Amino acid sequence: MKVKLTWAAVLVGAMLAAACGKKEEAPAPAPAPAPAPAAQAPAPAAPAGEEMVVKIGHVGPVSGPQAHYGKDNENGSRMAIEDLNAQNIVIGGKKIKFEIQAEDDAADPKQGTAAAQKLCDAKVNGVVGHLNSGTTIPASKIYNDCGLPMVTGAATNPDLTKPGYKNVFRIIANDLALGAGLANYAAETLKLKKIAVMDDRTAYGQGVAKVFEDTAKAKGMEVVDQQFTTDKATDFMAILTAIKSKSPDAVFYGGMDPQAGPMLRQMEQLGMANVKYFGGDGICTSEIAKLSGGAKTLGNVICAEGGASLQKMPGGTEWKARYDAKYPNQFQVYSPYTYDATMLLADAMKRADSVDPKVYLPKLIESDYKGVTSQIQFEPNGELKNAAITLYKYVDGKKTPL
Repeated sequence: MKVKLTWAAVLVGAMLAAACGKKEEAPAPAPAPAPAPAAQAPAPAAPAGEEMVVKIGHVGPVSGPQAHYGKDNENGSRMAIEDLNAQNIVIGGKKIKFEIQAEDDAADPKQGTAAAQKLCDAKVNGVVGHLNSGTTIPASKIYNDCGLPMVTGAATNPDLTKPGYKNVFRIIANDLALGAGLANYAAETLKLKKIAVMDDRTAYGQGVAKVFEDTAKAKGMEVVDQQFTTDKATDFMAILTAIKSKSPDAVFYGGMDPQAGPMLRQMEQLGMANVKYFGGDGICTSEIAKLSGGAKTLGNVICAEGGASLQKMPGGTEWKARYDAKYPNQFQVYSPYTYDATMLLADAMKRADSVDPKVYLPKLIESDYKGVTSQIQFEPNGELKNAAITLYKYVDGKKTPL
């Protein structure tokens, strides 16, 4: 029985082989191309194998009362990523695809350091951020420890560069320039005599207020009152009432616009309509016009920003038109700087022909980059060379350069 089955199997096998042979001879040309597409299917993957993803981390407050700043900053970085990818950049023989890894620090130092560690662990290739000095300063140590280059276009406290970390860069004027510039204007141009100083106890607020106060005193102005609040407060009636009793010519506030806006409303309610109101770049936003609720005291605001006005930036006008088309009604202050910071990291990578932070980091300090905001070059400590500032006022609710 086994023998019969075996021979039957042989016969069946032979018949099938013969049949297959006949099919291959006649229609051979027809099926022959069929494997070809299957063989070519991986072909598109070959270029993909030559493509390298380069991640740029961005950190800012995209939640909470300062979210409008954070979203504006992130928009600037995203816009740069899109522009870089349109250039078909090749580094180290590979086509580069830039991606953003965006993190939220909610303007909170603890959340900021957690975000920094997350970016280190993710091995991103560089970082743009943070926005607040209070988050940037502690995060900078984490980036230094993991060897990650960081460029900020928003954090202005001078203490950021004091530790001497080689990976930390700032492309905007610091508070020494902002606070002093405002005090000089108050004393020399407006001839003010008495000033009250208030800050929100953050690294940024305290820093810029201290510089303003010291410069004001050196210029012969009298500081008649000092008050403190927080970056979460919204009711300033008690503080402003105390300040009003000292009859100052002006109030300087070191802080951000979520507090400055309501403060301006309350100053009007208290009859302080003739008191000038000074502040750094933290209040120098478009949003403050909304937050002040149409208060007449908005017209008393004089604020300072690092850098030139958009109209005087090398590429400001054209860049702003593109930004507004992409992100309508979202512009605040710092997005041109986060755009430049992102482009600056990519420029250093191109000059080093490497995306490895350890390899391209030395190229950052050698930068001579024509950005949207300025010609970017660095001092040995990572501060921007020849940093300019611009003073602004509000005319009919619109921020206008002085």
